[in-house]
Amino acid sequence: MLQNASIKQNTINLLISLVLAMYLIACSTDEGAKSVSSTPSETTVTETTTDESTEENTADHEEEDDYVWESSDEVSIVLSGDSITENSDNVTVSGTTATIKAAGTYTLSGTLDNGQILVDADGDGTVRLVLNGVSISNSTSSAIFVNDAEKAIVVLTENTVNTLTDAASYVYADATEDEPNAALFSKSNLTIYGGGTLQVTGNYNDGIASKDGLIIDSAIIDITAVDDGIRGKDYLIVREGIISISAGGDGLKSDNEDDTTLGYISVESGELAVIATGDAIQAQTDVIVSGGVFNLKAGGGSGYTASSTSAKGIKAGALVVVDAGEFTLNTADDAIHSNGTLTVNGGTFAISSGDDGIHADTAIAVNDGDIVISKSYEGVESAAITVNGGDISVVSTDDGINAAGGTDSSSQDGRPGQNTYTATGNYYLHIYGGSIYVNATGDGIDINGAIVMTAGTVIVNGPTSSANGALDYDSTFTMNGGFLVAAGSSGMLQAPSSSSGQNAVAVIFSSARSANTLFNLQTSSGSSIVTFAPAKSYQAVVISAPGLTSGTSYSVYTGGSSTGTAVHGLYENGTYTPGTRYATFTLSNRITSVR
Repeated sequence: MLQNASIKQNTINLLISLVLAMYLIACSTDEGAKSVSSTPSETTVTETTTDESTEENTADHEEEDDYVWESSDEVSIVLSGDSITENSDNVTVSGTTATIKAAGTYTLSGTLDNGQILVDADGDGTVRLVLNGVSISNSTSSAIFVNDAEKAIVVLTENTVNTLTDAASYVYADATEDEPNAALFSKSNLTIYGGGTLQVTGNYNDGIASKDGLIIDSAIIDITAVDDGIRGKDYLIVREGIISISAGGDGLKSDNEDDTTLGYISVESGELAVIATGDAIQAQTDVIVSGGVFNLKAGGGSGYTASSTSAKGIKAGALVVVDAGEFTLNTADDAIHSNGTLTVNGGTFAISSGDDGIHADTAIAVNDGDIVISKSYEGVESAAITVNGGDISVVSTDDGINAAGGTDSSSQDGRPGQNTYTATGNYYLHIYGGSIYVNATGDGIDINGAIVMTAGTVIVNGPTSSANGALDYDSTFTMNGGFLVAAGSSGMLQAPSSSSGQNAVAVIFSSARSANTLFNLQTSSGSSIVTFAPAKSYQAVVISAPGLTSGTSYSVYTGGSSTGTAVHGLYENGTYTPGTRYATFTLSNRITSVR
């Protein structure tokens, strides 16, 4: 007969998840990230795929019949301390080592002291290891070593706890060998699945490692490793489960350097809690996330300096794509980093970083999501940044939003793990929707090129020092829609360009106003355009809003009070009670300066 009802139900759930995954992949390739022309004056938003490699990085070794088998075909292997009992010609026992020589389903139970389960199966077929409450330790090597198999599946029996512990120092038959090197090590494609728990201690190197692909589905896994927690060389796919990792190296890793369609990590759902000395999640090519809950800490967190190794939250060599998920990232290095492009289509992010909050060498696109960067050196950094939607909140000790090329602008320039990046073409910030809030000690928005804004809301609490500005761009700032208020110092004041389609006002005070002192701009009839309480002292405020009309008289007030509700210092609704009137003027130019 078939396995029990829970296994069958899990199989049904898996098939459903596979269908949904295929659907989501199809949707992501048809409705990928929005991209824009690099020409600063161009405001047309086009729909394109995020990257062709996301289509290529979908094949894996999973098949429908991986999780269904006849219980009558099971081979029992009983572990009893220093002895092993088996009932098949396909298993040989030598001391405390059981060698599985053929494809099939093998159920393991009991405790094995200083021993190993070795899979050395020639020919085709799947080797299933059903762990039914086992505890395996080894003082000279891996606890489970898949040396040869077409494919291996580790099944965790529901409501069981299974433990694997390897040696702190390995003894190899051949001194030139360096494999295995993990408590659970496979040279073949490996899947870990089931409703049980797997506790792994990697004393020598990694906790779990596959030299091919690795899939984790519906498992509870707890890993402590001196180096990497989980490594799938070709790919690492997490479809469901609860994973906790404490790693002296990287948390989750895929590192195939020879094939651009491999070396990727995909997380579809589940809960991941990672504490890593290195990167929490690191892929040679892509990191693709369609859901899940992530609690990632790297390099000791944002209060530490990553001096010798990369200590990022999520790092990819080619691209990062996030469709959904809940992320809590606390990192010494960049919280999210791509050597290529980075696309956020959704999700919630709570980021605290000792370096950049979000960084991509080539381009960043934010289409939706809620991104809160509470601590960073620079908040969002790339050569090209496009915001089509979502909410972005940044607190930074240097620039809040930075579009530049060259060396990765960092508080730790030149350290190992930092990247030098270059980009060709124009550097730009395009804002077509969403909201951006910046509280920066350096430049609020610093673009080594052009800014285009057609919609959305931008609120900037810029620097108090005149060596920086709330807005800093090298080319033009074409503002044809949306709402902008930027407060800060006056020494390097910039406002939107005169070529903009929407009017703007730059107010420069003779002396600085204290933090939280209300700034109000209103028409002669008393209708407020903006009421804003800057978070820091300020001497200049730049405003651009659809309601600013040429030929209309306006007044600027400071102080006073408002009955409205403040979001990031910007008051909505309510009534403003005037404080001190600073100036009255008539809007006569596209950009009007008021002193």
